[in-house]
Amino acid sequence: MSPERKKRTWKSFRGVILVLLVGSLGLLSYWTWATKPYSPTGNSEKITISPGMTVEQLAVKLQQGHIIRSAWAFRMLAWLRQANIKLYVGDYQLAQTMSPEEIINDLLKGTEFTDANRVTIPEGYTTEQIIALLVQKGVGSKEEFTKVITDDTFPYPFLQGAPKGVHRLEGYLFPNTYYIDKKTTPHAMIDMLLQQFAKELTPAVQKQLVTMKLSIPQWVTIGSLVEKEAVKKEDRPKIASVILNRLKINQPLQIDATIQFLLAAPKPKLLNKDLQISSPYNTYLHKGLPPGPIANPGDASLQAALFPAQTDFLYYVAKKDGYHVFAKTYAEHLKNIKLYQ
Repeated sequence: MSPERKKRTWKSFRGVILVLLVGSLGLLSYWTWATKPYSPTGNSEKITISPGMTVEQLAVKLQQGHIIRSAWAFRMLAWLRQANIKLYVGDYQLAQTMSPEEIINDLLKGTEFTDANRVTIPEGYTTEQIIALLVQKGVGSKEEFTKVITDDTFPYPFLQGAPKGVHRLEGYLFPNTYYIDKKTTPHAMIDMLLQQFAKELTPAVQKQLVTMKLSIPQWVTIGSLVEKEAVKKEDRPKIASVILNRLKINQPLQIDATIQFLLAAPKPKLLNKDLQISSPYNTYLHKGLPPGPIANPGDASLQAALFPAQTDFLYYVAKKDGYHVFAKTYAEHLKNIKLYQ
């Protein structure tokens, strides 16, 4: 390369470096500006996150309402916090004096507006338990909720083919903390829970379901079994693997939680006569999955069902500390029963 060409190349290289440097400084300057509070002064304002609202829609709403400076910066912060499906429905008091980070923190914590009512649906609650909790919170009556759950129409494809009756929405009433107005109707309340479940059905989840050859009802049913059987988080993927391993070889699941689901009240210990209850939900008498979910699983159990541990386990026994011990053979299983039960 000639000296003149080297000189021109060096100048071009320096020019690129200078452009990148200026661009980086400009982006840093913009980010610093965009992530500051909109104003040092200002009154708080009621902002409503309605069912189905995305982070992108919320960001635009906040920018147009002069609560934040940049919708793009807000979306980036939410993405970094993985908050896309974790924003709770409800009313919030937000102010121009709050930084975007502070706003996201409040939304993730579920800081409620003064006229809102906080309702937390625990993971693993059945439909009946959820109805009882909501009635206790003064949202509606048992009769109203029962009618909504059994008869009302909801525009969600994942409910197609759902069984009739009070368990029609079992598994899809997503456990979470919700902030609602005291005038919220039973229909609107149930729709909030279904809408939150719909957010779990991300493209990544649907792609994994195709890979595993599982339908949405099968996924949720497995997730509900994991939810009711597991106590410790670390055991969930292993329990999911046992369920799937048994399904592959057409071995009865023999899951006690499906028997408890059939009882009027849970028992500390099942009797042999309980295992003979005539019902398609009885996984001692019937092979395969029960007709539908036996509870409403949370995110951890749904993820365990989606990404089970890769094991050869076919059995597990609960220990006194809440953990389970797993076995590949029935002989090993019998030894574990003697050791831990």
